[in-house]
Amino acid sequence: MTVYPPSRIDPDSGIPDLIRRLTEDSRRLASDEVRLAKLELHDSMRTGVRGVVWLSVGLAVGVVAAVALTVLLIAAVSALLNDNYWAGALIVGAAELLAGWLFLRRGIAAAKQPSLTFEVSRAALKDTATWVRHPAGH
Repeated sequence: MTVYPPSRIDPDSGIPDLIRRLTEDSRRLASDEVRLAKLELHDSMRTGVRGVVWLSVGLAVGVVAAVALTVLLIAAVSALLNDNYWAGALIVGAAELLAGWLFLRRGIAAAKQPSLTFEVSRAALKDTATWVRHPAGH
C-alpha cells in the first residue's frame, strides 16, 4: 500500500482549493480501500481453497480407512461364524446401516432446531428498534 506524505495546508488557500484536495484525498482513499479489499478477498479465497483441498484429502483417506476396517470386521465376524463370509458381511452391513440411520436421524433433528439465521437476526433487530423508539413501553 502506498504511503502518502501528510499534506500541508496553505493558510492562504481558498475553499475551492480545499474542496479539490478533499476530493483528491477521498478518491485516493477509496482506491486504497478497493485495493485492500481485493487483497483480502484473494487471501481469503486462497485460504478457503487450501482448506477444501485438505478436507477432500482427509475425506478420501477416511473412506479408504472405513472400507479397510469394514473388510477387517467382516473377516473377524466370519471367522467367529465358521468362515461364513456371507453371514459376516450381512451382520456387519446391517450394523453399519443401523449406525448410518441413527446418525442420519440425529443430523435431521439437529437441522430442525432453530439457529441464528437472518430471520431471527432481523426479528431481534426489529425488537431493538422498537425498544429504542419506545423504551418505556417495551
